[in-house]
Amino acid sequence: MNRTGRARTTEPERATLDKAAAENFPVAPFFLPRDWREDLMAVYGYARLVDDIGDGDLAPGGADARLLGVPAGRAEDRTALLDAFEADLRRVFDGEPRHPLLRRLRPTVRRRALTPDPFLALIAANRQDQVVRRYETYDDLLAYCALSANPVGRLVLAVTGTATPERVRRSDAVCTALQIVEHLQDVAEDLGRDRVYLPATDMKRFHVQEADLAAATAGASVRALVAHQAQRARDLLDEGDPLVGSVHGRLKLLLAGFVAGGRAAVDAIAAAEYDVLPGPPKPGRMRLLREVGVTLRGKG
Repeated sequence: MNRTGRARTTEPERATLDKAAAENFPVAPFFLPRDWREDLMAVYGYARLVDDIGDGDLAPGGADARLLGVPAGRAEDRTALLDAFEADLRRVFDGEPRHPLLRRLRPTVRRRALTPDPFLALIAANRQDQVVRRYETYDDLLAYCALSANPVGRLVLAVTGTATPERVRRSDAVCTALQIVEHLQDVAEDLGRDRVYLPATDMKRFHVQEADLAAATAGASVRALVAHQAQRARDLLDEGDPLVGSVHGRLKLLLAGFVAGGRAAVDAIAAAEYDVLPGPPKPGRMRLLREVGVTLRGKG
């Protein structure tokens, strides 16, 4: 392969993996064993890329589409890209995948005996994003989170060899909470994509119209609605918190980072007085570290 070909192969991979630094929680922190870090980053790369396809956030130039074998004329067609991505995922389990992030995933799948189901669920979530842009009830939103967020936590447990039915249940609560928090941070951005992840029944209850979400700053009704959703996220994090105490060693610290990342993000939203419209409130590093300590306290 010539030099240009190598650049086309590695640049999309690097652009996707570099986004790990912007997440609310540590993806594969330094204190984990090297094989865990490699496998968790492989899972993250997959999850990030499928979200980027669904959101239309791929690196410019169409390199990902070329790698997946999508014709140039359909490089902007998200449904075609998701179809090609699913086909390439299936090659991870039986064949030779085309995309470097999926080639990176293949050793992880084999080493950890991972199944296709959680990976397919993430694709299904992004397919749903192409046709469902509003959610009527909170239960509808929870069903979406079961596809878009919970599979990631299940993959973390699978990679670390610690999955049990109870841990999966607690993990689902944490992952759903993290997804809700992300939706709150990104209300304005999502509206720009013609998506609203605030349940319509709750918007009606708090007398919020979609036009209110397009304002430069949030009024009292929007703030009350965001506070209500933030409390739901807090409750889910509390429900999932025992997951941290159910494991030991460095995995305990990793899972504490997930829970603490969610709590710190909710605290940042509260500190902004629930006005998420000017931009996503983000917790500082010290706030996150303090929250990790609080989460670990009493779980020795």
